[in-house]
Amino acid sequence: MRVHVTDFVEGARAARGIAVIIDVFRAFSLAAYAASRGAQRIVPVGEVEQARHLKQMHPDWLLVGERHARMLPGFDCGNSPSQLEAIDVGGRVLIHTTHAGTQGLVNASGADEVLTGALVNAGAVARYVLARRPEDVTLVRMGHEARERCDEDDLCAEILRQRLLGQEPDTSDIAARLRGADSARKFFDPDCDWAPARDFDLCTALDQFDFVLRLDRDASPPCLRRVDVGA
Repeated sequence: MRVHVTDFVEGARAARGIAVIIDVFRAFSLAAYAASRGAQRIVPVGEVEQARHLKQMHPDWLLVGERHARMLPGFDCGNSPSQLEAIDVGGRVLIHTTHAGTQGLVNASGADEVLTGALVNAGAVARYVLARRPEDVTLVRMGHEARERCDEDDLCAEILRQRLLGQEPDTSDIAARLRGADSARKFFDPDCDWAPARDFDLCTALDQFDFVLRLDRDASPPCLRRVDVGA
């Protein structure tokens, strides 16, 4: 198995084999928490207007996401897993658009399969990929706004890379290691009410879930579905 590590939208477009699109702060952490609480499916969307159009067509669907990390006008929730805790997502469909993560999903058209990547289900992602035994795996770090590398996506990619190669990565004190990252500052800034400190705790909780989120490209519209992996 060949493990490739790429970045941003260009990396997603170049992805082959199984693509794992990584966005730790916060898109694919939020998606995993939503799935864990019974969300029926998650529809990733690249463009804000497309997301709003889907909401108009399906008023009962939840409209979730951000630009520049902030919730957009008319949305039901920002890109905040802790904010989503106040909403009953059981059996609901989420429309999800973000600056980085969902851009990777919609652009990974050359991959055989597309998964989301986050710390909260990194172990499940590694087990799923190893069970599939692909020739190629592409780990795509979406970074800050899909244009700058960030510590949390780099760390998640490295943990996945080592696990896929049969190595034992250092997973000690992940929260402490990421607390000082530039991308984490917003969580501890009282002026950034759109990025609660609890989001940091939720996003840095390693291996919380034994499932992956796989992009179903045959669905209309394409959506993320939960696939249980087990220990």
